[in-house]
Amino acid sequence: MAIEISDKTINHEFIEKINQLSGQDIRLCFQCGTCGGACPMSENMQTLPRRIMRMLQFGMAHRIADVETGWECASCHSCTVSCPRGIDVARVMEAVRLLVLRKNINRIEPSRLPDGAVREMPQVALVSGFRKLTS
Repeated sequence: MAIEISDKTINHEFIEKINQLSGQDIRLCFQCGTCGGACPMSENMQTLPRRIMRMLQFGMAHRIADVETGWECASCHSCTVSCPRGIDVARVMEAVRLLVLRKNINRIEPSRLPDGAVREMPQVALVSGFRKLTS
């Protein structure tokens, strides 16, 4: 699937925000695909990290908000260790999640979780899930 882009649609503010939040320079990525090859979650992703990086490079904020890859990322940093350009892709995915959460759109609603399930979950899993999935 080709990505069509013109100079009029490049959102430079969005690109700078991602760079700022992640502490990474997303322009360095040349889409080699090593990140997706190293990712243990890649078979669950509809859009692999290298395509996300490309959309980010073009500042396609409207497309990124609809993609599930940032939420499927396990933040294991396998992509970071493997990246030949030294980009911390996991931190970039965290920045993507943060931008969505800043719009006060939760991925889960804690108050709707069943009481029994909450009692059985390890506390560290709850805290980690809330940190990642709620604003």
